[in-house]
Amino acid sequence: MTTATTGVTPITGAVGTAHTRVEGRAKVTGAARYAGEIPFAELAHGWLALSTVARGRILSVETGPVLAMPGVVTVLHHGNAPRLDTDYIGMLGVPPDPTAAVFQNDRVPHAGWPVALVVAETPEQAREAAEALVVTYEREPHDIELTAGRPDAHPVDGHMPGMTEKGDIEAELAASAHVVDEEYTTPEEHHAMMEPHAATALWDGGRLEVVDSNQGTTWVADELTRMFSLDPSAVRVRSEHIGGGFGSKGVRAHQVSAVMAATVLQRPVRVVLTRRQMFSLTGYRSPTAQRVRLGAGTDGRLRALDHRSVNQTSTVWEFVEPSAGVARVMYDADAHRTSNEVVRLDVPSPTWMRGPGEAPGSFALEAALDELAERCGIDPIELRLRNEPERGPVSGLPFAGRNLAACFREGARRFGWAGRDPRPGTRREGRWLLGTGTAAASFPAGALPSTASVTAEADGTHTVRIAAADIGTGARTALTLVAADALGVATDRVRVRIGDSDFGPAGIAGGSMGTRSWAWAITAAARELRDRLVPGGTVPPEGITVRSDTTAALGALAQKERHSFGAQFAEVAVDVTTGEVRVRRMLGIFAAGRIVNPLTARGQLVGGMTWGISMALHEEAVRDRAFGSLYGPDLAGYHVAGHADVPEVEADWVDDPDPEDPVGIKGIGEVGIVGAAAAVANAVWHATGVRHRNLPIRPDRVLRAQGGARV
Repeated sequence: MTTATTGVTPITGAVGTAHTRVEGRAKVTGAARYAGEIPFAELAHGWLALSTVARGRILSVETGPVLAMPGVVTVLHHGNAPRLDTDYIGMLGVPPDPTAAVFQNDRVPHAGWPVALVVAETPEQAREAAEALVVTYEREPHDIELTAGRPDAHPVDGHMPGMTEKGDIEAELAASAHVVDEEYTTPEEHHAMMEPHAATALWDGGRLEVVDSNQGTTWVADELTRMFSLDPSAVRVRSEHIGGGFGSKGVRAHQVSAVMAATVLQRPVRVVLTRRQMFSLTGYRSPTAQRVRLGAGTDGRLRALDHRSVNQTSTVWEFVEPSAGVARVMYDADAHRTSNEVVRLDVPSPTWMRGPGEAPGSFALEAALDELAERCGIDPIELRLRNEPERGPVSGLPFAGRNLAACFREGARRFGWAGRDPRPGTRREGRWLLGTGTAAASFPAGALPSTASVTAEADGTHTVRIAAADIGTGARTALTLVAADALGVATDRVRVRIGDSDFGPAGIAGGSMGTRSWAWAITAAARELRDRLVPGGTVPPEGITVRSDTTAALGALAQKERHSFGAQFAEVAVDVTTGEVRVRRMLGIFAAGRIVNPLTARGQLVGGMTWGISMALHEEAVRDRAFGSLYGPDLAGYHVAGHADVPEVEADWVDDPDPEDPVGIKGIGEVGIVGAAAAVANAVWHATGVRHRNLPIRPDRVLRAQGGARV
């Protein structure tokens, strides 16, 4: 049987079965080497010096005393660094963030701006010299205050339009039987992946080579090619093992400064960021101030939906956190308006962070839906099901599958939702108040054009080469399963090589598009190779190689709303004497396409849900108003959920293959975090009877709320 869309036989076998990581042994034995561990002859070490003022101009960089220190080789700064080209649009459709284009002028737009790179023979010498470097500034007044009411907030188009609108919002709100009009805030959040950013740059035979930890070697190679005005064939980027990325590991100051130093010195130079440096140099999730207005009839059906989100960005780069975008997918109304706006402040540039837009946006929207359910006297799940749209609320396009209702029904059954008393504050165990909450989740299911090659080797094995990135998700293993099925061979007959820009253009590990994009390319190449091989024939010593390019296939897809969906459930206990909130259990049921590897997929979904707990209760980066920098920019001062905070988290899925994808994949990397914080917040309301519209739900906020103060 073939599908009508793809004209190919659905593949079965390895895909869909649990498989341990193919690189697992190398990682647990230490054989897997990360970017900061790979040795190079004559390696020099760079250390970035960062600004101590939040806004101003560099008056002088006193390099003389530092150059006289032991081991110091050079100091690069705006007065002597190579000039860069930043007038271009990169492969992701946006210009480069000037934070990465280091040492190009004397301006300082935020605290922690890179002002110099000290290069020495050892990391210790480089760090000592960088800390001794004296930089004199002309300090200027700075502004770091984000509020919803700022008059300079303005809509910005990112990867979606800044504003959408249909119908008369005010008229429909006036005619509604039930109205919610509330403001919700989320704080500044940071990626905090295990492996810090690191890069080594060297010139070899007239060719630039960069060994890096990134989410797409093609992406980094393209940016470096353009910045340094090089021929694309003269740049190679390798990134074999990555210890987490979450959207942060793109093109940053450490790669660019390493290339600068390697060019000046004509020797390998490595730059590794400290944990504290990462808090100002590698992006973060902007805080948001969101206003949600909902109007519904007596039956709970929406008549008006207005979702406005404001986030901060730097003065040198407009990055929008598209939090209102989630409303454009989840719910329709006769009057429907969304707006993603930014305020330019003297802060570092934000960037993509797991579930960009959807994670903070779903907190506001799904909390508001819960408030509407309370006012309507309708069960929160039933209210959401009554407002299921038939088509995209803004686009008008059909959904390429929308199994959200199935997620809610299965989740409600397994969570025991039917026995829930809807009245808040009614369950108690000693000093603990108990409550349950739910929320919906969605995330786009996209794909990026990619190339791949598959070689039939003379020994009967097969080698796959693709510039994919496994940032801890298990992508290398998933692609092994996909290739094995497409080739019709056992998994132990397949070797997947990734993380090398020389393998040709490929999509990034981001936007939950990685596995879908790469699997499409591998499947196309593998099937063509399988058709070319003669049964019983001999493969020559050099092998037989087939290369694919999915650009045309993706371009031919019909326009549809493509998303993964999910239903989140949480049970919490709240100690009203201390303000402590404990999540007792969570359940997430997802409709996320065909699951390639249940073992690693479950880990991704549970990881996202765990991050939702962290988002709801712990994570909050706070800026010092006087200096513009962060308090405690490290993992001691920036709190994330630990094992003790996550007693029972379960993730599962309903059958949901995408018929237009060769393997049936959608995407799972980010949908797990979406809605999770809202489910926890809604459960806290059910436990206490008090709404928390500002994250995180800290103990002091719980205590103030129970005392009657507005939070």
